[in-house]
Amino acid sequence: MEYNESINDIAAALQQPADLAFELPDPEDEQIPESDFQQQLDVAWQVCDRFDLQTEIWRGRILRAIRDREKKGGDGRGTGFLKWLKEREISKSQAYAWIQLANSADTLLEEGRLDPGSVNNFSKRAFVETSKASPEVQQMVSEAAQKGDRITRREVRQLSDEWTAMSSELLPEPVKVKAADNTLPPRYIAPLVKELEKLPEPHQKYLQKEIAANPDVDTLKQVTTEARYLAKYLKSAAQVQALTQAEVDIETALEEAQRVGCLSIAADLVNQASQMEQTIAKLYMTWKRISNLADRLYVDTGASTPNLRSLLSNLEPLGGEIMELQLSGTVEHTVRLQIQEIT
Repeated sequence: MEYNESINDIAAALQQPADLAFELPDPEDEQIPESDFQQQLDVAWQVCDRFDLQTEIWRGRILRAIRDREKKGGDGRGTGFLKWLKEREISKSQAYAWIQLANSADTLLEEGRLDPGSVNNFSKRAFVETSKASPEVQQMVSEAAQKGDRITRREVRQLSDEWTAMSSELLPEPVKVKAADNTLPPRYIAPLVKELEKLPEPHQKYLQKEIAANPDVDTLKQVTTEARYLAKYLKSAAQVQALTQAEVDIETALEEAQRVGCLSIAADLVNQASQMEQTIAKLYMTWKRISNLADRLYVDTGASTPNLRSLLSNLEPLGGEIMELQLSGTVEHTVRLQIQEIT
């Protein structure tokens, strides 16, 4: 009985129009000051944003219930769930985005990091951003929302950057001190921490010394760029067979590149070498595929298919040992490649 009553209550609520009857300012009324015009529209937009957030959280909960029901009693392939989406013209990616939003909402509410009454103070993007933040940042955001503050994605990111600047163990003390008194903006510190996290400890210490000696914005930017190149260098070097097979001392080479100031060039060279090897591997697999397809097509064609034979005769050389290709449609730049399989 209670179940039926709750369904009836919901159905009755749907008969009532949503309270979205705004009195928007007349865009042609020149007597309205520009600041007032913008403020009125901003308030209306915020209401729509909140309404949209609540709607999408509930859409996610509904879809999650359908999906979970299908998992328990369906065919194991999600056919019923997909049929439900198709009937309502909802893409699979959109459905799972709503489910993720609902999961984030329920997690924040269940763990007590968000007061249900303060949800309306969030924009949708801010809510998603909060769900991805650390527990400490979620707590700070929740406290601001409970005080009635309007929470946008910008505020969440700002709080996240501030927390990173104050709490990261990767930052030397001089940087933390300047972050605390706002002489070093957190927006420059957070990207540095993210890049440092990707590096081995010896390289972290090297860069930490640099920023400890000169804890200013220019140094932070420079070290962040350097850390990014270091991470790219190390990731690419581990994938380059020409280096791993020759047992090149990558770490020492890296230190030397730093010392002579050509780290970015060395990193780019290693990255290009990695891409080259991957391209060669892909080229070989494509070359083998062309050769096999050409052989199969040759067997299935004959004098009755002269045009198909012509197509085959012109493409077949791309599966041979030697290939030629004119670059940019000019005869002056011809590339000749030879592939030899060594067993």
